[in-house]
This record gives sequence, structure tokens and C-alpha cells, in this order.
Amino acid sequence: MEKSVKFKVGDWVEVRTQEEILLTLDAKGQLDGMPFMPEMFKFCGQKFPVYKSGHKSCDPDLFSRRIKDSVHVQARCDGSAHGGCQAGCLLTWKTAWLKPAQPNSASPFVQLANHAGNGRASAASGCSESDVWANATSPDSKDQEPVYVCQTTQVPYAGELLKWWDVRQYIEDFATGNVSLGRLLSGLFYWFYHALSEAGIGIGRPMRWLYDKAHSLSSGTEWPRKKGTIPSGAPTPAAALNLQPGELVRVKSHKDILKTVNVESKNRGMFWDAELVPYCGGTYKVLDSVTKVIDEKSGKMVTMKTPAIILDSVICQARYSACRMFCPKSTWAYWREIWLERITSVPDSARASSSHEHACNGSRKLVAERP
Repeated sequence: MEKSVKFKVGDWVEVRTQEEILLTLDAKGQLDGMPFMPEMFKFCGQKFPVYKSGHKSCDPDLFSRRIKDSVHVQARCDGSAHGGCQAGCLLTWKTAWLKPAQPNSASPFVQLANHAGNGRASAASGCSESDVWANATSPDSKDQEPVYVCQTTQVPYAGELLKWWDVRQYIEDFATGNVSLGRLLSGLFYWFYHALSEAGIGIGRPMRWLYDKAHSLSSGTEWPRKKGTIPSGAPTPAAALNLQPGELVRVKSHKDILKTVNVESKNRGMFWDAELVPYCGGTYKVLDSVTKVIDEKSGKMVTMKTPAIILDSVICQARYSACRMFCPKSTWAYWREIWLERITSVPDSARASSSHEHACNGSRKLVAERP
């Protein structure tokens, strides 16, 4: 197989055949510590434009890791080989699993049945399709509760820790097309501004006030790291809207949402993060209701007491988090229904806003829910 190619955002790629990909994998179904998962077989032979360079990723502790020779396309995991996990993670593709393509050239589409593998592999390969399926769960699972192995749980093992001050990552963010120059500069400015406001030198409050005033004039978002109003330990409110896929909702104002979270920025265990603030006031379509996801640290399935809502095109862009600035994973945001309100009609201008991808991080901080 030829040497892997460096791809940039917008380049067209074709997923290699199953046989070609198996040749790159070790006995665990991994390349450089990154698993090729059973959910990815169905994309063999398909062509996509590169959505993001995958040169870095955030780990379960929300630090960045350098991931070599990786990209993302608009393809997400459906959880079919991982207990029906509903996280819908953006799949990571090692460049060895891809080849350059032209958008208008014909290519075969290969889709494998959803089964546990047929054992096929090249004689030169140390991995078969059956191995890929078998390695979706850890051999260390000692009880009836399986421990899953997926690309997200393996990030700490597939990449080296990336310090926030390593400027090479930001150069690569821009050079690969992951972020525009304007987004890069505004993100770094916010990080510096936030660090100075939290330095304990008595200028934090006026700096936050000035930020709100300046951004209100430019139609931007207000200071994203405001605390909730409910005391720690006090119960937080809930709402049951029974939202269904396809319905339209409006995200409540930042001020109203802060009334539903405590000073630790939580509502019944779910974290309200700065990355969610740009959504406030926007109108979006309900994509799904999530009840179970794999815990990134333990690999075990977490079942939510109350479903979390995900909204179409509402993803994390890591705009306000220094330790994982501009992470390209595009994780879905998780929303409490009390942060949303159902609407039956929406003007065209508001509907247009729902088609844009915004920044969020609601899905990354899951803890045990309170009654």
C-alpha cells in the first residue's frame, strides 16, 4: 500500500476496501492505537470530502492529544457494535484507510451486513473481520457488564498529550482548514482575556462587563462562563416536554438557563458549559433523544435517568476551552428539556440560523444524575 497522504479540509477521499484496511491493522484491529470499528465497514468504497483534519482530539479528561495521520469526514458511529451507544461520535479515519478521490468519479459502494464478522483477511494480515468485531469489547470484561473499546475510549492510547501552549497545533488548525484565521484569533483572544479576568488582580468584574457590552453591540454572545443561581446541594428544576425527532425548539436565553443550574453549572448532574452559550435564542430541529452512552473512561454503558436531547447541526467546536481549543471531534451537545421550548412555526431567518454548526460541549461532562 502506498504511503499515506496528507489531506486538508475539502479534499475528496475514498475509503479503501475492507481487504486493504485489514492489511493495516494489528491483531487488536488497531492502527497506531486507533481502532477500526465494525461500524466503519459499511463506508468502504464510499467517497467523502474531508470535514476536519484529525491531527488532535480531546481525551476523557478534556485535554488535547496529538493524533497522527487522521482525518474526519461526515460519518458518525451508529453504535451497532457497541451496545447501541447513542453518542453518535464522529469517526476518525487514519489516512492509511483512505485514498485520494475525485468527487465525480465512479467507485463501488460496499456495505457489509451487521453481523459478527466472517473471518476473512488477507494472508499477510494479522487481523480479520471477526477480530474487528471481537475487539469491540475488552477481553478484561469479567462480569455481565461489558467493557467496550471504541475510538473515543482509546484516544489516551492513540495520541500523545498536547500542551495548550504548543503553538504548532494552532498553526496546523489553520493550515489544514479546520479553523479560519478569524476564528483562530478570536479564540486565542478569548483565552487571554479570560485568563486575565481570572488572575485575581481585581479587574475580573469590569472585564466581564466590558465583554458583554462589546459583544452586545457586535451581535455576539455574552460572557460564556457565568455561574448558575441555584446554591450547591439544592435541587434543580426539570421539565418534561417529551420532544420528538423533527420538532422545532428554541433554546432559552442564557439568563433563563442560569436560573435552572447551580453554582457548579449543573442541572441534575448534567453540565452547562460555556460552549453551549452561542446557541441561546436560536431555533433548531430535534435530532434525537439520548438515553445511553459509553463512558469514555470506564468503557461501560451509562444509562441516563432522564433523556438528553440532541439538536441537528449543534456540535462542539471547542471555542472557549484552553486545554482543548479547536478540538475537531464535533461532539453532539446534550440538552435538558428545561433549557428548550417547543415552537410550532419559525420564520425563515430563524430557520436559517439552525442550519449552522455552533459550539458546544454539553455531551462531554456526564455525571450521575440526581433524583
